[in-house]
Amino acid sequence: MAKKILLSLLVFVIVLGSGAWLNRIDLMLALVKYRSDNGIPIGPNREITWQQGEGVAAGSASAQAPNIIVILADDLGINDISSFGGGVADGRVQTPNIDQLAAQGAVFQQSYAGAPICAASRAMIMTGRYPSRTGFEFTPIPDGMGASVAMIANSMDHGLPKAKYNKAADEGGLSYDQKGLPGSELTVAEVLKERGYHTMHIGKWHLGRGEGFTPNDQGFDESLFMASGLHLAEDDPNVVNAKLDFDPIDKFEWAQMQYAASFNNSGSDRFRPNGYLADYWTDESIKAIKANKNRPFFLYLAHWGVHTPLQATKEDYEAVGDIKPHRLRVYAAMVRSIDRSVGRIMQTLEEQGLADNTIVVFSSDNGGAGYLGLKDINAPYRGWKITMFEGGIRVPLFMKWPAKIQPGTTVDMPVNHIDIMPTLAAAAGASLPQNIEIDGKNIMPWAIDGVPALTPKRTLFWQSGYYRVVRHGDWKLQVSELPKKDWLYNLAEDPTEKVNLAASRPEVLAELRGLLDTHRDQGRGPLYPYTIQAPIAVDKTINEYVEPGDEYIYWPN
Repeated sequence: MAKKILLSLLVFVIVLGSGAWLNRIDLMLALVKYRSDNGIPIGPNREITWQQGEGVAAGSASAQAPNIIVILADDLGINDISSFGGGVADGRVQTPNIDQLAAQGAVFQQSYAGAPICAASRAMIMTGRYPSRTGFEFTPIPDGMGASVAMIANSMDHGLPKAKYNKAADEGGLSYDQKGLPGSELTVAEVLKERGYHTMHIGKWHLGRGEGFTPNDQGFDESLFMASGLHLAEDDPNVVNAKLDFDPIDKFEWAQMQYAASFNNSGSDRFRPNGYLADYWTDESIKAIKANKNRPFFLYLAHWGVHTPLQATKEDYEAVGDIKPHRLRVYAAMVRSIDRSVGRIMQTLEEQGLADNTIVVFSSDNGGAGYLGLKDINAPYRGWKITMFEGGIRVPLFMKWPAKIQPGTTVDMPVNHIDIMPTLAAAAGASLPQNIEIDGKNIMPWAIDGVPALTPKRTLFWQSGYYRVVRHGDWKLQVSELPKKDWLYNLAEDPTEKVNLAASRPEVLAELRGLLDTHRDQGRGPLYPYTIQAPIAVDKTINEYVEPGDEYIYWPN
């Protein structure tokens, strides 16, 4: 049957001739969907039985060790939460549970993602190390996605230069399943497991699917894995969908993604989740917390929301009110679901008597995406996900630990996702091996005792191929080879990066370029080459026409 369908498609292309060429994108997406629908079968939902933790001796070190929960949102803009005075749709949709978490602990006022794109940030959260050490520099994308997205993007009239597809790198390199964080890297899960923690992953991973790369291979005792990317089945009676005809990535996702999960490395044994993903992951997280309340545990809850495809439940869609346009209303409903998840996790900790000695960390993997066509998600900052302007890398980082951190604590020192791993390890009383260079810092003392007055200014790095960035104290330099340009800003005076000082402050430019070059030269190369170079407008969303003189960058991935 499958051969007959494929043959019919090929005949269709031949018969239509030039007409087929004009409809080549629809044909390509049809083939992507065909391969997806005829791939690994998806079975009915199955009950997950989380391992039951035995009690530990009262007064022992393990009994005193804090439980640890990291909640990571996906593509959440800094202005999507109301914690900093914002909120979706000009503040119409608030995030009271996330705000409460922030108010009850420490708010890091200048917190950064490890990268402005999914996977590299997640690797830095897990390892505390830069891509220049791990080689995990580019986000793995499904086979064929680079070619498809480039084709779709180049068929659109948006005023940007053409996307560039590196066919040789795509076809001659590693498969999607083979692109992952090397098993030789030490993760926070492995460190905590050595300390006696039960370690659990729920949700998105994006650090490799093949042997040696999965959560179970990287220190997690149990893993409920997001096997594909629909939040609900497209035709579910409880779903509200919003498709983005102007976004090449969205077009590919709707064709390629399914509604599926797997458990404990059973990648070929997929099943349907039991409800909307944000709620399903939260339901299972609550079960996992209850099962392990008598022993120290580490839970990494990695949400898929608010990443596209935009899908919400009808309940959330109705609850946020009559917001225009439709995609913004669906997006607001998705933010509401993430906020609800945070509230339910915190309520469970209170009910189980675990809140006082549980560290809860909340963040997002990067800033909001310009390809949503929503203008204010990263306000007041310039840029989007897939740029290293502040809008792409500024993210919330909140840390609650009632036993140690006073409510209402603020930390002004710049921090980064690389700091999470060494901070949690230190809080758990775990030792890091001396033969592994950790780039992050233990920032827990800053949350508990404050930043000492004589603390030296921090230097933080970001890189993706030829697009590199350093923040040194209050100075930030971005350099790119495509287009060949430098952007230099004093963030203390210009936090929204409006005044480029590259021409007027050559001495600072030279100093920061030296830091960037040293960082690159002392590191290693990427594990695999990038397959696509995508032009991204800095100040306009993807559905706005880019005029001559508008700034853009190329993002290699």
